[in-house]
Amino acid sequence: MTLCAIVAMASNRCIGRDNALPWRLPEDLKRFKRLTLGHTLIMGRKTYESIGRPLPGRRTLVVTHQRGWAVPEGVHVAHSLDEALEQAGGGEVFIAGGAQLYAQAMERVRRLYLTRIERAYEGDTFFPEVDLSGWRLSAEEHHAATDTTPPFAFLTYER
Repeated sequence: MTLCAIVAMASNRCIGRDNALPWRLPEDLKRFKRLTLGHTLIMGRKTYESIGRPLPGRRTLVVTHQRGWAVPEGVHVAHSLDEALEQAGGGEVFIAGGAQLYAQAMERVRRLYLTRIERAYEGDTFFPEVDLSGWRLSAEEHHAATDTTPPFAFLTYER
């Protein structure tokens, strides 16, 4: 198994506000779909609820501490990151949020798919501080601002 994290993050590390993304970036959603199709996604309950449904073509594992959580059809539940990783199987497995799950998983993550938005956003959820000095930047693709989107970059880090 290759444990990956996939995240869109503003320049101030903001990843969410009121259980939603504070920006609209269609290119990032397309990249997320392209990278995660056919793989397992591990996400926290709040992240799952912000999406509202299992994503087609992917196995969805939701980590929750709520033992009585009503499990939606097509979703698998784990009560810890370790339990989720045991259930995940092989290939690329993606940590898809939220902040607590990223914080728990980052020391085990081998590949980070980062969309870095070159603007600060107000938010209530932030990606943990990660020291990238031990990581290698293996891919980068920069996008200029448009009338509807801020400048952003797709970055892939590996270790």
